[in-house]
Amino acid sequence: MRQFFRLLLLTLVLMMVALISALTAMRLAIHGSEVIIPKLVGMSPIEAERTGAASGLQVVVEREFYSADVPEGRIMTQMPAPGVKVRRGWSVRVARSLGPQRVAIPDVTGESERAAELNIRRRGLALGSVAQVNLPDAAEDRVLSQNPPANASGIAAPKINLLVSAGAELATYVMPNLTGQPLGSATLALRDAGMRVGKVTVAAATPPGAPQAVSSAGKEPNPASMIVTQSPAPGQKIAAGSWVSFDVR
Repeated sequence: MRQFFRLLLLTLVLMMVALISALTAMRLAIHGSEVIIPKLVGMSPIEAERTGAASGLQVVVEREFYSADVPEGRIMTQMPAPGVKVRRGWSVRVARSLGPQRVAIPDVTGESERAAELNIRRRGLALGSVAQVNLPDAAEDRVLSQNPPANASGIAAPKINLLVSAGAELATYVMPNLTGQPLGSATLALRDAGMRVGKVTVAAATPPGAPQAVSSAGKEPNPASMIVTQSPAPGQKIAAGSWVSFDVR
């Protein structure tokens, strides 16, 4: 019995040693894959990439900004910051300095979106976000305003954001239920509302409960024809000038 307890105790000790060794190896593996973010600000992109690669990191030039303090072509900001501990293979996003602003911001208001973009890019600038707005008194596809404004100085990013007119907003309506009405009166009502009548098809007579067959052979719709189906369906939203088609009988 005493020998059995000795073997049991020895087995427990060996298991504890193996567990501690495994935990130690795991901890070393985890911490061995961690690195400290180096300081990249002030370096050139090539120097930053080499420094990052030496630590197993990837350096990505994500943005460019004008700066009166950081020389052109040098890293001006980085994320994560220096000293942060990360895993190997982590990406460090940096912004590169374009130096002091030397490009005049053009006035592109009143131009078309395409002409404004060409004007912006020709000066070495970039087109930022483009927003559109419906205005009844503004011509369609014209730049209404820009940011930064023309001849602005001390700007941060070489991008110009535009607000472009999309023309007058089309009136929208809810499609009424015209089934069971004469084609003539429905046509007049639609035209008065700014709609257009599209295809009108004469539906063949079918027994009650049977699938409807559609055929216009030898038959022509007339103002007294009764509407049996319509497209768009009742309740749908449609814009002024939309086409409305009917099946009549």
